[in-house]
Amino acid sequence: MNKIKVIIVDDEKLIREGLKIILSSYEDLEVLALCENGREAYEYCMANEVDVVLMDIRMDEYDGVMGTKLIKENNDKVKVLILTTFKDSEYIEDALKYGASGYLLKDSSYDLIHGGIKAVYEGNIVVHPDIAAKFIIKDKTEEEGLVDIGEIKENTDLTDRELMIIKEIANGFSNKEIGEKLFLTEGTIKNNITNILSKLSLRDRTQIAIFAFKNNLVK
Repeated sequence: MNKIKVIIVDDEKLIREGLKIILSSYEDLEVLALCENGREAYEYCMANEVDVVLMDIRMDEYDGVMGTKLIKENNDKVKVLILTTFKDSEYIEDALKYGASGYLLKDSSYDLIHGGIKAVYEGNIVVHPDIAAKFIIKDKTEEEGLVDIGEIKENTDLTDRELMIIKEIANGFSNKEIGEKLFLTEGTIKNNITNILSKLSLRDRTQIAIFAFKNNLVK
């Protein structure tokens, strides 16, 4: 069995070592290294084959945002999963903008973190519902009203099918799972996602999910 190669990045030694002990107990994970900041994580990823970076946000000498930016700019195949707290919403948005595949709260269960690592490794996104809800509330207070479906379609030229696919992406489903739900082939889903990215001028699935939450397409 090929194990998912993981590094853990956190400036608190107890958290790093605690996560290593627990995550190493899962047969499908291999913890390669522990890093204290984004710079160390970036340097390790440049010298070694890494599948998933479990990244803290607030750290000295390259925080999680800078670490994510550097890693993704130099090796887009590496997946970054952010571990965060409620207080870090602005940092989260920046990390997602630079290519992070999602975020979980630091007090998430180990099984949830394990599942999140597997999900991002498989190309999916991970969005903790409590943080996502916070983004939606923030978006509501900053705008004069929520964008309705008709206005979204008019402004973006998205089809009903594309809107359904956007919702399912934001809910964390893979292309195969979305195809099964909508009775479409996986290839058709991929083609639709390509069209969605083009119409919205977005880079990847993570940005599609952010679009969905900000426009209240999922709850």
